[in-house]
Amino acid sequence: MPKQERFKTDYPGVFFIEGTRIGTDEPERIYYISYRKGGKKIEEKAGRQFQDDMTPARASRIRARKIDGDALTNQEQRDTEKAKEEAEKGRWTVDRLWEEYKQGRVKNKALVTDRSRYNLYLKKAFGHKEPREILALDVERVKRDLSKKKAPQTVLSTLNLLTWIVNFGVKNGLCVGLSFKVNKPEVHNEKTEDLTQDQLSRLLKAIEENQHPLAGNMMKLALFTGMRRGELFKLQWEHVDFERGFIAIVDPKGKVPQKIPLNNAARDLLQKHPRTEGSPFVFPGRFGEMTNIRQAVNAIKDKAKLPKDFRALHGLRHTYASALASSGKVDLYTLQKLMTHKTPRMTQRYAHLRDEALKAASNLAGELFQPAEKKEPSKVISLVKNS
Repeated sequence: MPKQERFKTDYPGVFFIEGTRIGTDEPERIYYISYRKGGKKIEEKAGRQFQDDMTPARASRIRARKIDGDALTNQEQRDTEKAKEEAEKGRWTVDRLWEEYKQGRVKNKALVTDRSRYNLYLKKAFGHKEPREILALDVERVKRDLSKKKAPQTVLSTLNLLTWIVNFGVKNGLCVGLSFKVNKPEVHNEKTEDLTQDQLSRLLKAIEENQHPLAGNMMKLALFTGMRRGELFKLQWEHVDFERGFIAIVDPKGKVPQKIPLNNAARDLLQKHPRTEGSPFVFPGRFGEMTNIRQAVNAIKDKAKLPKDFRALHGLRHTYASALASSGKVDLYTLQKLMTHKTPRMTQRYAHLRDEALKAASNLAGELFQPAEKKEPSKVISLVKNS
């Protein structure tokens, strides 16, 4: 309690001292209350005249609540807040998990998008909670509200982000996971791109006429192997095993090291592809790993007059898969391995192409037997029995 002159009020246990209004030279009353609790005399500040809109009557009501035990003393409030802060330090809230989770993420466009989704859609609802405190109803409310304004893909990506953050915490022993399974919306917007034979011919011609040292060969390798854009960017010469005939995918989408066959077309391309002195990358960027080649590959795409929504690199990956599925000679399990899909679900988008190939083969059998059936039915039956 400052040693200043005290002024009594008409309310017992309420007095004030003269102070200065903060930020000005104007006088301001600072009210205090005096009372006993547990046999101990307590004097504490009730509030400032202007800043806290404090009056003797309000100070008296505060004093009465504290005497009755309906309110904590100022020291008790400080102790409670300090204890709460200490407890918060040991709590792995979703906010805290997010901060830790994003430290391990590559700083790219995907992280920028996830940061925006977190701040817009997850932070307010879940940021202050530990995962074990989140209820299924909490998630359903966010899902319902988001579905009114955003596309199903945005809703799915947002809920995926929440589960990734929580799973990160569980994996690292920081928290207990959710007590329920997040019910995510189904999204049916998978795009399977393909090119006609005429479009492919125009593309290959445009590649041959293009002067860029890397773009054309990168597009060809995507077409010959079905590699993803990121895998092409990361591809190093040491990952290409010419002797055994494999390409190592060292950092694929699923994070599990895999390898794909080095077919004859890819082998011939890479053997003729120029190596950049001092760089381990097959397709090096200016400062190491390639990060963007969009302008160069789009120039080739435009020259070949391909559809505007055809993605110059990822579309060629789909073209590769579609061609194999349409051949009828490659089963979906083999296609899954060639595409390095983690699960069969992604490969199922090509199932209809394989089905069409099987139907065509079946129709061919029918066409082969039909003329014989019309001419010599007995011989056809005999042949079937003998087989």
